[in-house]
Amino acid sequence: MNPRSLRAAIWQFRFGHLPQKGPVMSIAESARPKSVDHFWSQVTTHPYHAHAYVSLLGLRTYETAQLHARVRDGLSYEAFERLRQVLDLPASRTAGLIQIPARTLARRKEAKRLEPEESDRLIRLARLVGLALRLFEGDLEEMRLWLTTPHTALGGQTPLELASTEIGAREVENLVGRLEHGIPL
Repeated sequence: MNPRSLRAAIWQFRFGHLPQKGPVMSIAESARPKSVDHFWSQVTTHPYHAHAYVSLLGLRTYETAQLHARVRDGLSYEAFERLRQVLDLPASRTAGLIQIPARTLARRKEAKRLEPEESDRLIRLARLVGLALRLFEGDLEEMRLWLTTPHTALGGQTPLELASTEIGAREVENLVGRLEHGIPL
């Protein structure tokens, strides 16, 4: 399936009709976080890179053992901020997605470091965002809209809501895979 027909199929699935012809509006390049550009360059130059999504967090290591060590040590608060900017959500909403209470988030910001469990949940969210960005070929606005729209295939929940647990995140990943391969829902 070519990218144009894939986008049309996704649009039709989401809205029940094909998109209108006309100019496509996208996010202004100046508002696009640099981590998204780095991620997209990784995806296009190394399409089978298993951990390209970590570039959305500002990480530059893609080896599993090194990532495991980084998560075990706790990621920096800046990694949280980078993903928050990609999602364009308030810090409180992003923190809720990875199950960090507001007061705890304030302490993490002061300490400039997340705990290992929080880092693991942040990596999970980044993996999902990376898959959605691939699905929409780097289009931030489409990715954000898709992640925040309830879907029948997800029991009427948004992908971001469902991704707050590992099993929910896996279900969203399965949906992305079905959409990428044109498998009926």
